[in-house]
Amino acid sequence: MADLLWWQYALIGLTFVWSGFVRSGLGFGGAVLSLPFLLLILDRPLVFLPIIGVHLLVFSSWIAWRGYRKVAGERSANGNNSGNIDWTYLRHSLKIMIVPKLIGVFGLLTLPSEIMTGVIFGIVIVYATGYVLNRPFRSSHPWVDNLFLMLGGYVSGTSLIGAPLIVAVYATHVAKHQLRDTLFVLWFILVVIKMTSFLIAGVDLQLIHHLWLLPCALVGHLVGERFHAYLVRSETPLFFRVLGAVLILISSIGILKAVGVF
Repeated sequence: MADLLWWQYALIGLTFVWSGFVRSGLGFGGAVLSLPFLLLILDRPLVFLPIIGVHLLVFSSWIAWRGYRKVAGERSANGNNSGNIDWTYLRHSLKIMIVPKLIGVFGLLTLPSEIMTGVIFGIVIVYATGYVLNRPFRSSHPWVDNLFLMLGGYVSGTSLIGAPLIVAVYATHVAKHQLRDTLFVLWFILVVIKMTSFLIAGVDLQLIHHLWLLPCALVGHLVGERFHAYLVRSETPLFFRVLGAVLILISSIGILKAVGVF
């Protein structure tokens, strides 16, 4: 990123504030809802994915630990034996996702960035359309569950944006009070696999840029915590519809740019 202009750095910083906000506010989507904006600034997924991966490791472990401490306090107060993480379903789903995840990682490291960018934008448009129509992915049959988990694992391996597919399954099998923290443990495990593959392949982890982008994500994270508390108390379909419309616009522009229309 050394050859970017000052305003491009500013836009990247704002996008990572947005990423932190979405990640802590929704419990997922920090990558899928920020990567399209980043790729419009610099069309090189392998520049941003290591940064997003490190942010996921930091904030997912932080949120899961805070959830554990909160549940531990409630357990000692009222004798509730229910933890904040559904380890049984987590292990079950990982058995289904692990092979597609590794295949996706291999695809990311071998396919040209132009192809991967088009794939990412196309996936985001599918997700965003569901948000606009207020009909996000839902799963109700075992074979659909497995298909979504495998596809989510593969997409997560290629670009870290498989969350909506995975969340669709988890939301039907994990208790509401355990869902957010269970997902963050899952993200941590999947990102460890991704980051290990980056290290083995010699991908530049952009460590110098973590010094200023991690604080940007922290600002968004803190604001997102308050938004999450608001979401728990109310339903906000309008937010997701507006968000989906913006993502469709941005992703369409990105695809047109990738094919050389402008």
